Amino acid sequence: MAKEQDVYAQNRELIERAQKGDEQAAAKLVELNGGLVRSIAIRFRDRGTEIEDLIQIGMIGMIKAVNSFDTSRGTAFSTYAVPLIIGEIRRHLRDAGIIKVSRSYKKLGMTLMRERSRILSDEGREPHISELASACGVSPEDAAVALDAMTPVSSLSDSVFGDDGVLLENTIADDENDIERLSDNIALSQSISKMQPLWRRIVLLRYYRNLTQQQTADCLGLSQVKVSREEKKILDFLRSEMIN
Repeated sequence: MAKEQDVYAQNRELIERAQKGDEQAAAKLVELNGGLVRSIAIRFRDRGTEIEDLIQIGMIGMIKAVNSFDTSRGTAFSTYAVPLIIGEIRRHLRDAGIIKVSRSYKKLGMTLMRERSRILSDEGREPHISELASACGVSPEDAAVALDAMTPVSSLSDSVFGDDGVLLENTIADDENDIERLSDNIALSQSISKMQPLWRRIVLLRYYRNLTQQQTADCLGLSQVKVSREEKKILDFLRSEMIN
């Protein structure tokens, strides 16, 4: 635990310096987190691209994470960086026309999604990716790759909660610039996990179970007007989270 806290503190200090233009700090971050990028890149081997090339592409995602990471939020840098690193590699493979999801990752993705659905149903909350990974006996990196493989790359038709949910483009994005800055479903799930319990229950009932506002209100003992107001706050919160 102490070692993890030391790494967290060191990353935070270096990120703050790198964001101010300190090139030595940026180089040190690459050195410290190179293993994370490599561990993710290895999971995309045998896709027609050399592993060292995948690592370099993954580094682009890590640099983007450094530039956009908010040190005030208390989130571990690795948690924030993983989706960006995966996204960068998958975009490269997609653009090269060689993206291919292995059967093992598809199977793991389905297992993770079932566990996610169970937690949503039983506890009314969105589980963190590390929690899903632990429950399924895999690393967070493997879980992230498997979950990411379940959805199209940067698709604006991605649903907030799978096929039964609302589309990202119909809820969060206000204009083309906002759309371009939307994160993938993993980041969205992390944003949902930050919500207060009432908001998570509303999201579960409205966008996962497809209940109307009135049905949701009846389940929660609220008025339809109250649900409508809270839903607007939820979408404003998600918009802010995903854009910032």
